[in-house]
Amino acid sequence: MGFFKRELGPVERFEDAFKAKQVERRKLADRLSLAEGLLAEKRAAAERLAVAGAANAKLERAETDMRSVEDRVKTLRAALAECDEQVASTERALEDAKAQRDRNLAADGIEAMAAAIERAIPGFDAGAAALVGAVTTGDAPMPEATRFSTSVDAIRQEILAAADLICWELRSAAVRTRAGNANVALSVAPEPEQPPSAEIERQLIYTLNPLLWREGGEVRRVPAFALVGLPKGLLPVALRHHHVDHLNARRVQTLMRVHGSGQSDGEINPDDPQLVDLDALAAGETESVQAEVA
Repeated sequence: MGFFKRELGPVERFEDAFKAKQVERRKLADRLSLAEGLLAEKRAAAERLAVAGAANAKLERAETDMRSVEDRVKTLRAALAECDEQVASTERALEDAKAQRDRNLAADGIEAMAAAIERAIPGFDAGAAALVGAVTTGDAPMPEATRFSTSVDAIRQEILAAADLICWELRSAAVRTRAGNANVALSVAPEPEQPPSAEIERQLIYTLNPLLWREGGEVRRVPAFALVGLPKGLLPVALRHHHVDHLNARRVQTLMRVHGSGQSDGEINPDDPQLVDLDALAAGETESVQAEVA
């Protein structure tokens, strides 16, 4: 009965090669040590013969033996130096293989997370759709219930779009991790550009232009192409003027893939001509409406 031998992985192959090189080096070092000891003996013998005034024939034989051992020592030293280089090269390859193995494990974990999200999304979608259906199929619709179902459906669409985006980003991160190009910042949970506040009702939105508005005496500035929690009071005017868009919008998904959804690289210049003042925009619209009413 035949048995199939398991194929070794890169780390195991380099570990075996590294151990073999270490064994080879120890053998060369032992041989060199013996040769150097023999050379010391040959030199001592030649020295004694010369001091004792031995015949030329004996001195020549002694010198010949000494040179032969010297040549062997030189050869062994060169072989040992070459073996040391091979040991160092094999050790570097082993470390690289271990690092690649660790990167592959991390990438597998990232891809497993994306797969888990994709498996969970149909259940969420069905549950949210059932919740909306429970309101819309009723015989006695109420405005409160209708607003609730509309809000649930909008949130469902945003979450589905966000889930599609995060799965794409996770798989891209897995590819970069395998290649050793992963950004260290990926291991840290990104903070939103504008954290939600308990005092102001907000909606997560994607910016198309740099924006500013005021909250409690503080000026908020956010860059273009970023996820922000925009106060709902400013959301209609920002949408009407196409300075922001919803996460489930097709162009937003494309922009996220191009620019990402992170934060700006530096401080936003208050004098930036592209910076849009949402407060001023809203005030201008209010004045225009009042003028038309008057």
